[in-house]
Amino acid sequence: MAAHIQEQEELENFKYFWKSWGRWLFAALVLAALVYLGYILYQNHVLKKDQEAAAVLVQMVEKAQSKADAKAINADLQNLQQNYSSSIAASQATMMVAATEFDKGKYDIAAGHLNWVLKNQKNPLVQTLASKRLAVVYLQQKKYDEALAVLDRKVEASFEPLLQEARGDVYLAQGKNKEALQAYEQALSRLPKDVVDQELLLLKAEELK
Repeated sequence: MAAHIQEQEELENFKYFWKSWGRWLFAALVLAALVYLGYILYQNHVLKKDQEAAAVLVQMVEKAQSKADAKAINADLQNLQQNYSSSIAASQATMMVAATEFDKGKYDIAAGHLNWVLKNQKNPLVQTLASKRLAVVYLQQKKYDEALAVLDRKVEASFEPLLQEARGDVYLAQGKNKEALQAYEQALSRLPKDVVDQELLLLKAEELK
């Protein structure tokens, strides 16, 4: 009998709980399910966009290798920048074109492309590479202050040697050998051993001692 009464009390308590909180609990569960579904759909959308961007980049590289008309290559670049601006592929394509313009001596155009990368791409490695390349462009133009300014950014510790070496190059071009040596030595102290760039950095540092 006591067990039956206890069961009745538990049932009444459950009914009370459901009446008071059940619909809110149900609503919370539905909301959580919708959020999860939205996340999955978003991830699938991002993956699809990245795959599309990568396909355009491959197409663009093939055109460049076959010496296709510059207008066709620029059309692919604009497609990537306008429709896939946050993708790695768009940044890779933009830096590729920036390198081509740099080799032609069109430094302002190259700088514009690299600034686009810095504005649109948040990947730490891409940001570091774009910063270093932009500093090289400014260095070629003898815009030393601009070069140092673009290198003055916080990056992950493993990427810092790239910027330190570039700082050293800027200081060296300014005739500031002491500052250049310090920058090279800082880069060396943070660079992992047996890295290909280490020998070149050592040579740069030794020439200033």
